[in-house]
Amino acid sequence: MSGAGRRLGVAAVVVGLLGLVLGLGGVAYARLELGGAVVSSESMAPTYEPGDRIFYERTGGDEVRRGDVVLFSAPERYGFDALVVKRVIGVGGDRVACCTGTGTAARVTVNGKPIEEPYLKGGEAGGGFGIPAYDVRVPEGRLFLLGDNRANARDSRAFLDDRGGTFAESEIRGRVTDGYTVPAVVGTAIALGAVLILAGVGLGIAARVVRRRRPAPITPNWQIPA
Repeated sequence: MSGAGRRLGVAAVVVGLLGLVLGLGGVAYARLELGGAVVSSESMAPTYEPGDRIFYERTGGDEVRRGDVVLFSAPERYGFDALVVKRVIGVGGDRVACCTGTGTAARVTVNGKPIEEPYLKGGEAGGGFGIPAYDVRVPEGRLFLLGDNRANARDSRAFLDDRGGTFAESEIRGRVTDGYTVPAVVGTAIALGAVLILAGVGLGIAARVVRRRRPAPITPNWQIPA
């Protein structure tokens, strides 16, 4: 094998394997760690409107934090198996209460401190007239979840007589990612992997061509006709 053919062959293997790692790794991550859903209600408006496509990282409830938007399944409360989207307000051990102040000046408190919620629709932390006040100590292993559209959200407040309306961490299916950043990175890895695989194939073909090329025979001077 010529030196050029050998180098092209090595490059083909290296580039092809790198492409396989990127491509298959991206596909595996997308299948195992990412999920997608379409928002079907107004409970998280204006953050997420009905019809919005959202992506989420599959994670357990013990990994989420206050302020995270999560997807969960609680068929015994909602009567269906579809994923529900809400925001984490309190985690195990927190005391969540509503509300200090009135109207748009009202604030939910966590452990006695009012929290800022710029994502609220209409600035209504309490949800308006007819929404009951609450003061809940979140049990360990459970979460207090609210919608961003407090006037039109069936969240922890609707189940206050059952463990303070909290949801089990085991019901969490994932945490909504920040926009399209994670899916875009995964998609780029898959696309780049495909390009590298094709490049590896091209290099392999070039190496094969070089190997088959034979140098022109050298005719001795004494055989050259005068």
